[in-house]
Amino acid sequence: MTDLPTTHINLKGVLSGSAPTVARADHSEGMSYLQSVPRRLVTLYLPLGIIVFVLLFPFYWMALTSVKPDEQLLDMETYSPFWTWNPTFKHFYKLLFESHYPMWLWNTMYVAVGATILSITASVLAAYAIVRLRYKGANLVGGLIFLAYLVPPSILFIPLATVVFQYGLFDSPMALILTYPTILIPFSTWLLMGYFKTIPFELEECALIDGASRWQILIKIVLPLAVPGLISAFIFCFTLCWNEFIYALTFLQSTQNKTVPVAIVNEFVDGDVYRWGSLMAGALAGSLPLVILYAFFVEHYVSAMTGAVKE
Repeated sequence: MTDLPTTHINLKGVLSGSAPTVARADHSEGMSYLQSVPRRLVTLYLPLGIIVFVLLFPFYWMALTSVKPDEQLLDMETYSPFWTWNPTFKHFYKLLFESHYPMWLWNTMYVAVGATILSITASVLAAYAIVRLRYKGANLVGGLIFLAYLVPPSILFIPLATVVFQYGLFDSPMALILTYPTILIPFSTWLLMGYFKTIPFELEECALIDGASRWQILIKIVLPLAVPGLISAFIFCFTLCWNEFIYALTFLQSTQNKTVPVAIVNEFVDGDVYRWGSLMAGALAGSLPLVILYAFFVEHYVSAMTGAVKE
């Protein structure tokens, strides 16, 4: 069925015997597109450009400072503060070959991966038990677990420091691996609870009828379907472990055992003298793993967060 033309004929003229007059076509809908272009520029592209500039400018300043020569770092009158014509990689060379930065990077990766795996394992078991196992007070337990996430970490590190010292874990990466789950498990459990609720319960009922155990259902049915939620929880835990500062500053003292966030602040600051080139080079190199991680898994992270919020 074809669309009728928009031109209208004056029927009154036809009935009276006079020549029909053709009404002028309405082009207001077509003109609205031209009016929406400047409106979209003001309401969409301009705010979006401002947000992108505000978010990316610190990274630009960090990268620029890391390649500036020493004489240009503080002399803002002679040299342009927003550009350099003589970039140098001296700061990166000092960072990688004249400091313990590779060891700090390894310590950070070791702590982040270990604490993340431990937290995800506990969160999966807790979330599945709360959502799928029917017992009295399941919703209350889930709410209490999430409330534990609201406790500030700055309050917990004081009693945890005593526990870590008494168990002989002070100044050891294992101290961070065992204490980070206290702030990772509550949120990860809440996130996975929301994602597990989106998985149809009928799949598990069919498996139970066929004789599958709860463990087999969790491993072979629930976890494969919850991969986006697991990726989201992994990204959250890994990012928090990578950037955490208070616990790492309290529990680690030796230079070779420190993580990147603590080490670059302690080792590249001599009294009131800040070695800005090495500081920014260390911060830039330390942020690259997280940038790569988010670049590959950002879609799964957003989809899992959306599913958890809907629930």
